Amino acid sequence: MSVIDVREAITQAHHEEWARVVAALARRFGDLDVAEEAAADAFATAVERWPADGVPPNPGAWLTMTANRKAIDRIRRENKREDKQKEAQMSYDDPPEPLGPIDDDRLRLIFICCHPALAMETRLALTLRMVGGLTMSEIARAFLVQESAMGQRITRAKAKIKRARIPYRVPSAEDLPGRVSGVLAVLFLVFNEGYLATGPDTDPVRHDLTVEAIRLTRLIRALMPQDGEVAGLLALMLLTEARRTARVSPSGELVALDEQDRGAWDAALIAEGHRLVRERLAAGEAPGRYQILAAINAVHTSARDVRDTDWSQVLALYDQLVRLDPSPIVALNRAVAVAEIDGPQVALALVDRLADDLTGYHAYHATRADLLRRLGCSRKARAAYDRAVELAGNTAETAYLTRRRDQLGQPRGT
Repeated sequence: MSVIDVREAITQAHHEEWARVVAALARRFGDLDVAEEAAADAFATAVERWPADGVPPNPGAWLTMTANRKAIDRIRRENKREDKQKEAQMSYDDPPEPLGPIDDDRLRLIFICCHPALAMETRLALTLRMVGGLTMSEIARAFLVQESAMGQRITRAKAKIKRARIPYRVPSAEDLPGRVSGVLAVLFLVFNEGYLATGPDTDPVRHDLTVEAIRLTRLIRALMPQDGEVAGLLALMLLTEARRTARVSPSGELVALDEQDRGAWDAALIAEGHRLVRERLAAGEAPGRYQILAAINAVHTSARDVRDTDWSQVLALYDQLVRLDPSPIVALNRAVAVAEIDGPQVALALVDRLADDLTGYHAYHATRADLLRRLGCSRKARAAYDRAVELAGNTAETAYLTRRRDQLGQPRGT
C-alpha cells in the first residue's frame, strides 16, 4: 500500500471512527479531556505506524485499543499526584452495562455536549469537535472567531461538564422532552455543516457529518417515536441527503437545485422522507419548524422537473414558517419563492429590507445577485456576486458563484 493510500485510509478512519473512539473513552473514563486527548494521540500514532506496519484489518478496533492505552498512561501519570479513585477504571475489563434505553455511546456523548447548562453556541462547537471530529480551526471559521478563542470556549465547556458531574447517559423518559429540542437544534447544525461545509480547506460536502447526524436523529426517533419535530428533522435530513450526489459537479462546482440531475437523486431516501411528512400531516397536529422545512423539501423533491415545482405551495409553507420563526434567513428564503410567483422586482424589495441583518451572510448577496441578474442589472449583480464570493467559505459554492458572475461578461448597465 502506497503512502498516499495509507494517508487516505487514516483520513477515512478519522471520519468514520473519531466519534466512536471519543464516545467509548468518554463513557469508560468519564472525562472528555482524557477522551479527546487519547483519541488524538491514537490517530497521531496511526500516522507514525501505519505507513510502516500497514493499515490494520479493523482500524476502529486498533484506534480504540490504542486510545485506551494512551488514556490509561495519562491517568497513571496523573494518579501519582491526585485522583486515586480513577485506578479502578484502568483495567481492561469490559465496561459496565449501558444506562438508558439505547446502547449507543455516541448518542450519550451528544446529550452531554448538548446539556442545557451550556450556551447553544458552545453546545454546537463542542458537538462539532467531540462528535463531528472537526478541527479547532474549522470550528472557529464556522463561528467567525479566532481559533484560540474557540479553543478556550471548548475547554471551559468541558471543565463545566466535569465540575457539574453531568452523567454520561441518555436522559430518562421524563427528562427527554425538555432536553430533545436543544439536541435537535445541534444535530440540524451539524448536518448543515456536512451539507455545505464552511471551511475552504475541507471537502465541500462532508458526507461523514450528514450520515452521523441522520444516524443520531434516527436513534432519537426510536426514543421518541411520537414526537413530530424529531420526525420532521429526520424527514428534512433524508430529503436533503437524497440530493447529495447531484449537488457537486465532477469539476467541484456546486450545482443549484434548478440545474441538478433529478434522476441522480436517491429515490429510497426521498420515499422515506415523503412517508414521514405524510405521517405528520395525518397526525393533524400543528407542525413545528422542522416539519414545515421538511414539507418544503417534499414539494421540491416531488417535482420531476424544476418547471413542475408548486411554488405557491412552497410560499404558503414559508408563510407558515415565518410565523414560527421570523428570522431574517427564513425571510430571505421566502423571498426566493416570492420571486417565482410575483417576480424578481417584488422579491428584491423584500431582500433589500434584510440588509442590516444579513450584510455579512454570503447567501444574502448571492440571492440579490441572482435577482439583479434576472432584472438585467448586470453591474449591480456583479458587485453582489463579488461580495458573495468574498464571504463564501465553501469551495464548491465559491466556484459556482464565480462562474455565475463571469457569465455576466463585462460590467454594463445598472
